Amino acid sequence: MYHNLELREKVIDYVENKGSVTKASRIFGVSRASIYRWLTRENLKPTIVKYRHRKLNWSALYRDVIENPDDKLIERANKFGVTVPAISYAFKRMKITRKKTVTL
Repeated sequence: MYHNLELREKVIDYVENKGSVTKASRIFGVSRASIYRWLTRENLKPTIVKYRHRKLNWSALYRDVIENPDDKLIERANKFGVTVPAISYAFKRMKITRKKTVTL
């Protein structure tokens, strides 16, 4: 759960000046684990994640779909070392739909 910077500063100020972490957690409604984490940090501002490393390489997946169009999702998941929902999510984002059969 996200706590704003003002609350974090109030809690840390309370703990450093007056008292215990347990009392601060009861007064401000914040878990003790959060307070202990905030005490160890240099800067209380929220961290911004610039880039998350993804395990699945979408360009390699796209090449694999072109080369092996009949592979099942589970086979692709095992090949790339990810879960079936990860492959399904990538297909959805890449706008790759399942193969349709043509009826005459």
